[in-house]
Amino acid sequence: MNGGHGENSYAQNSSLQASDMVKHTTLKSLQETYVSTMPKSLGIADLGCSCGHNTLSTIQEMVQTIDETTQKFMNIPPPEYRVYLNDLPTNDFNAIFKILPNFYNDLNKERRLQGHKVISSVYIAGYPGTFYGRLFPDKCLHFIYSSYSLHWLSRVPLGLYDKDGNSINKGSFYISKSSSPKVSRAYLNQFQDDFSLFLRSRSEEVLAGGRMVLILLGRGDQSHVDRGNSFLWELLSRSFAILVSQGTIEQEKVDDYDVHFYAPSMNEVEEEVRKEGSFKLDHFEMFENERNYEPCTSYGTAVARTVRAIQESMISHHFGEEILDNLFEIYGNLVDEETAIEEIKPISFVIVLRKL
Repeated sequence: MNGGHGENSYAQNSSLQASDMVKHTTLKSLQETYVSTMPKSLGIADLGCSCGHNTLSTIQEMVQTIDETTQKFMNIPPPEYRVYLNDLPTNDFNAIFKILPNFYNDLNKERRLQGHKVISSVYIAGYPGTFYGRLFPDKCLHFIYSSYSLHWLSRVPLGLYDKDGNSINKGSFYISKSSSPKVSRAYLNQFQDDFSLFLRSRSEEVLAGGRMVLILLGRGDQSHVDRGNSFLWELLSRSFAILVSQGTIEQEKVDDYDVHFYAPSMNEVEEEVRKEGSFKLDHFEMFENERNYEPCTSYGTAVARTVRAIQESMISHHFGEEILDNLFEIYGNLVDEETAIEEIKPISFVIVLRKL
């Protein structure tokens, strides 16, 4: 993600995320976890926290939910809150840490205004590292929240390359109409390896009765070619093709570029949960992402800004940063053109897993 708070930063371009749509599910799951376990110290982890405004607002809502539960319905003091913010080491954690003093002051001021007699402590720490593996000590967490992170794979699938290291997916850097079945299989295999490792790792860290709420991009059926998330990647491929036709970049550079993204189906997610066996699937819902963007801004521009905030560092590393403005202007225009023909409907999943 692009750090800081500039025009192309993730903090300024995360409005298309659908976390508001699943807020009720998230907070209800947290409340049920607390009521069933009643810890004096509540351990919460945000995996893939990034550095946008959503990060701390989500924590505030969680604290307020449990505070209200303990005061109105249980008449007991609230627990202390241990909140672990996780993302890759390149995440702009400092953007979060810089505003923590103001966050604590505003949070506790609001808690006092709500009439809470006991203001328990809230401890927030950064935990850099990949969540495809162990991050935390045994049985220290009650609740895990991960929003729009698990569709990112740990690496570009190895099966996308032949024995000489050449890509078998030339002309596209995701699954497209022209991709061979080997490409789809390579991406699925990598997702299965990564997601099963994620579940095994979390099973060691989450207490019995704890829950995970996972929000990720997916697809609505078994086809990889639809007018959802896969189609947005196809439009980005077209944008690169236009740059090639303009002589801005070489086709060989495009052929060598692949993304570590995968939008699974519901069946693929459910199968991995079943095979790993440590969690019960309490809730699985599929929904279309809301179009939530600023007035006087087209949908294409909003999508382009969001994708740029996420992909810019990888694209600039491979192609050079001088292509970025032109690339994403073309991309935004293509999204608007296609939307005028037929609506683009990215699909998301919200999944609630309970530790057995």
